[in-house]
Amino acid sequence: MKKKRLLIISIFCIALVVIVGIGLRKQATSQPAIPQTKYDLQKARRAEATPTIYLHGYGAGAHSTASMIAFAEKHNGAHKVLTARISAAGKVNLQGYWRPQTKRPLIQVILTDNKNSDYLVTREWFHNLILSLQHKYHIKHYNTVAHSMGNLMTLSYQLKYGQKQGLPQLKKQVNLGAPFNGIIGIDDQPNHNYLLHNGRPKYMTQSYRALLKERHNFPSKAAVLNIYGNKEDGTNSDDDVSCVSAQSLRYLLRGKVNYREIEIKGAKGQHSQLHENSKVDRYIGQFLWSN
Repeated sequence: MKKKRLLIISIFCIALVVIVGIGLRKQATSQPAIPQTKYDLQKARRAEATPTIYLHGYGAGAHSTASMIAFAEKHNGAHKVLTARISAAGKVNLQGYWRPQTKRPLIQVILTDNKNSDYLVTREWFHNLILSLQHKYHIKHYNTVAHSMGNLMTLSYQLKYGQKQGLPQLKKQVNLGAPFNGIIGIDDQPNHNYLLHNGRPKYMTQSYRALLKERHNFPSKAAVLNIYGNKEDGTNSDDDVSCVSAQSLRYLLRGKVNYREIEIKGAKGQHSQLHENSKVDRYIGQFLWSN
C-alpha cells in the first residue's frame, strides 16, 4: 500500500513538471525576442529612430545645409550623427558616431562631384547611401531635406526604388527651391509657364515628362512639404527656379501623398536664401517632428 502511494505521488510530480515545462516554453515562444547583447540593443534602438538626410544642390556643399542642421539641433532636439561623403564613383564614406539613444539623428550628405546634374546617375548614389545606412545602422525609415538639384536626385530615387521591398522607406520629404520642371536660363524663363485648372503645368520639360511617367512608384505613405521662393520682383521666381517649376511637383504627386506647399516671399525667398531662412527652418521642424 505504501509503495502504491509513493508511485502515485511520483507520477503526479512528473506530470506536474512536464505541464510546467510546456507552459514555460509556450510563454517564451509567444513573447518577442529580447536583445541579448549590447550590439543587439544598439541595433534595435537605431532601428527605432528615423534619420533625416540633408542634401545640397548643384555646385554646393556642406555650407548649404549646415545652418538648417544647426537650427534643428538647437530648437528641435535633433543631433547630427554622420557626414556621408559620396565620391564621383558613387562610393559612400560614413564619418561620425551615431549614438544608439539619439532620437532625432541627422545625416549631412556631401557630394564630391557636386556639379553632376544627371539625376539618373545621382539617384544611384543615393541608393548606395540608403544601402550603406541599412547595412551598418539597420534603418527602416528616413526623412529627406533637399535643396535645389538635390531634389531631383531624391525624387528620381523614389520613382525607381521608393516601393521596393526590403529597402528602408521614405517617411517625410522636404523640398527647397526644387527645379522639377525647368531652370531659368536653361530650359525655363520667367513668367513663361503656368498651371492649368487641374494643376498640370502648361509646358513640360523632357525630364519632367520622364518623371511623370513613373509617378505611380512614389511611396504612397510618405508626406511631402514643398517650399519655394518668390522674390516678388516681377519674375515669379527665386532667381533660379520659377514658382511654376517648383509647384509642378503637386501635379506629379496628385492623389499619391499627404502634400503641402509653402511660398516664401521677398528677399528671403531667393534661391540660396531659402536654406538660410529661420522661417523655413521652423516650417521644416514642425513638419518633421511636431506631433
